[in-house]
Amino acid sequence: MAETFSHVTVLLKEAVDGLNIKPDGIYVDGTFGRGGHSREILSRLGPDGRLYGIDRDPQAVAVAQELEQADPRFSIIHGPFSGLADYLKERGLEGKVDGVLLDLGVSSPQLDDAERGFSFLRDGPLDMRMDNSQGETAAQWLERADAKDIAWVIRTFGEDKYAGPISRAIKAHLEEGKPLTRTRDLAGLIESITPKHKLEKGKHPATRTFQAIRIYINSELEEIERALAGSLLALAPQGRLSVISFHSLEDRMVKRFMRRQSQGEPLPPGLPLTEDQINQTRTMKTVGKALKPSDLEVDDNTRSRSSVLRVAERLG
Repeated sequence: MAETFSHVTVLLKEAVDGLNIKPDGIYVDGTFGRGGHSREILSRLGPDGRLYGIDRDPQAVAVAQELEQADPRFSIIHGPFSGLADYLKERGLEGKVDGVLLDLGVSSPQLDDAERGFSFLRDGPLDMRMDNSQGETAAQWLERADAKDIAWVIRTFGEDKYAGPISRAIKAHLEEGKPLTRTRDLAGLIESITPKHKLEKGKHPATRTFQAIRIYINSELEEIERALAGSLLALAPQGRLSVISFHSLEDRMVKRFMRRQSQGEPLPPGLPLTEDQINQTRTMKTVGKALKPSDLEVDDNTRSRSSVLRVAERLG
């Protein structure tokens, strides 16, 4: 029997509250995961409500298919959430959706399953693909990439100032014929070459590198950018977008997107425009302030400590 991994949904009530659920509305959970947010949304929908889940992880889709069979109001779509607008257009739902929820980043089951290769704390194949049925693994990419490319990825997506020495150590290790096919191979190498004065308190020296490679392998930031843009096409007037981010790169993207949509197109000063003309370029308004988990939630689930929830509403 396949091992199962639990998942504690972060900011569960708050994220779904942000959608302002209508009992007969149409909603999209763009990151189904293990269905925590989806089940909460379904609990607030009436018999005529509809929920579409999206996930590119085959294991998450398998869980979603069980829910699909149990609840006729729910349907799962296997694919990246960047295709959100296309999936809904195919179903005649463009501009008709009452809410979109995105829970970004890697899920607890993906981290806890050593065979997925996301965690430096558990030994497993150095994979890191969200959809492990296709694409290049982290080990394959490290083998073919040069040191400059690896350094750029670690510096850009991991924000690690020690990116250069780490990338050179990786290539030297591989050129010596030593394998880097397991998560502990890579984590151990990074730990061995990181000077003590470069260590961050309470953080493993491989944390930023693993984050960076995962983001790059899965094109996560490009996926987020497309999903945010797609939400504009999907949402009906007064429809809500509720987004949970887990690190600064994600949150900055979400914050800038919502701010840009709420402020409208940048216009040269002095143009003879009325307030109504200026407002026509505004597509969303932010709802409330950014929310972080309570101390109680962080105590119960330490992985929630860096999460941030932002909500915006589509203007009519």
